[in-house]
Amino acid sequence: MNLPSSLIRSLQDVKGFDEKAFVAVHESGEQITSIRLNPRKQLAIGNWQPATGNRQLIPWSSNAYYLPTRPSFTLDPLFHAGAYYVQEASSMFLEQALKQTVDLSQPLKILDLCAAPGGKSTLIQSLMSDESLLVSNEVIKARVNILEENIVKWGADNVIVTNNDPKDFQRLGNYFDAIVIDAPCSGSGLFRKDPTAIEEWSENNVQLCSQRQQRILADVLPALKDGGVLIYSTCSYSEKEDEEVCEWLVDNAEFSVASLQLAVGEDSGIVETQDEKNKAWGYRFFPDKVRGEGFFIAAFRKQVTVDHFDSAQDGQWAIRSKREGKSKTRSQGLTASEVEILKPYLKDPQNFFFINQKEEVLAIPLHLNEDLTLIQSSLYIKKAGVKMGKIIRGELIPDHELALSTIISPSLKKIDIDLDTALQYLRREDIKIESGTTGWFILTYLKMPLGWIKVLPNRVNNYYPKEWRILKK
Repeated sequence: MNLPSSLIRSLQDVKGFDEKAFVAVHESGEQITSIRLNPRKQLAIGNWQPATGNRQLIPWSSNAYYLPTRPSFTLDPLFHAGAYYVQEASSMFLEQALKQTVDLSQPLKILDLCAAPGGKSTLIQSLMSDESLLVSNEVIKARVNILEENIVKWGADNVIVTNNDPKDFQRLGNYFDAIVIDAPCSGSGLFRKDPTAIEEWSENNVQLCSQRQQRILADVLPALKDGGVLIYSTCSYSEKEDEEVCEWLVDNAEFSVASLQLAVGEDSGIVETQDEKNKAWGYRFFPDKVRGEGFFIAAFRKQVTVDHFDSAQDGQWAIRSKREGKSKTRSQGLTASEVEILKPYLKDPQNFFFINQKEEVLAIPLHLNEDLTLIQSSLYIKKAGVKMGKIIRGELIPDHELALSTIISPSLKKIDIDLDTALQYLRREDIKIESGTTGWFILTYLKMPLGWIKVLPNRVNNYYPKEWRILKK
């Protein structure tokens, strides 16, 4: 692997940089595989070998592991069921940044601004309380579908997926308790995982990325509450995208943010840095010092300013009032009899309200009623709550999203299947099932829901989504 000589030169004075070790680890060809378990689904996978065999806990994560080898995740039904997420280990330090700066036991509103494909969003959702709201946003339209798919597989009901530019969030002034920005960057920290990224790296691109990162931060900061926390990260080693952006943030009086120091542990291998002018704290991960890829993260708290607080609250109330006037025209309600059809599918139906949108029924947590109204007036929403399905002739035709959700009733009919049958199902092939009765069933593998089938007298209908089917044999 030929690392750019200009990158090596630019890192000579960076704290913690060891050129010989840095080059050697990139030339070693080592590939590290790490996964993070879904805490709301993991109890059902005790017999899964990669989760229970020769594993090592990632030190800065409570629920994640290094695997000794990389299995075929595509051919693992539990991967498709959302039992775990394959995520780069260094980026999981976001867990510590949030735990050390935010009271996650409280009902919070959190924004993951640059969220696709969904690794950090699923991590945040696992950490926050059930009464909290995560807005998971992706600005690039082509990447929103994979973000939505991964949120669906994770099974969460308290996530809203949006597709908006950072500047759009200014309509939600002083709204979020925490904003996470894993900013688009030059990607030098991922050279081991993606050697083709080397060809795209240049000092000019680093400069362009730094300017874009500053624009993103400036655009979205008005949406952060006074007293709220900003988490900024990149997968770049360059100080221009890391320390210099932190210095710019703290130096700008308009933003009114203060740097927060994090505890990393003496033997973690994580390098604690500070910019020269404002001494803002940052944390850099070198692959020769930690078991992970290149990563940088920093945390800030927005200072409380009385004038800004008042104006932001006034703006938020104006948005809410405007939306309240439109809410009845944006979605159709359900009759009482239709609601009764839905209730048996949920373990706690009293905690949800239902929206009939384009003939699809959505289940939304009651505590998100006002937030959904507000966000719907300000942003383009790709997904909200859990899609339950369609009510046709007095029957719910259940959606795949409901099967993978963590809100589904445990009393629904299930059939546990072996690996071969599970893979046939995930390829959307015909399968044979001995059920003894007809009707809708949830197929499970190691007790983990995979999706719906409908058993008829002479055949089994496979309802796995066509667009998600496995093509690999």
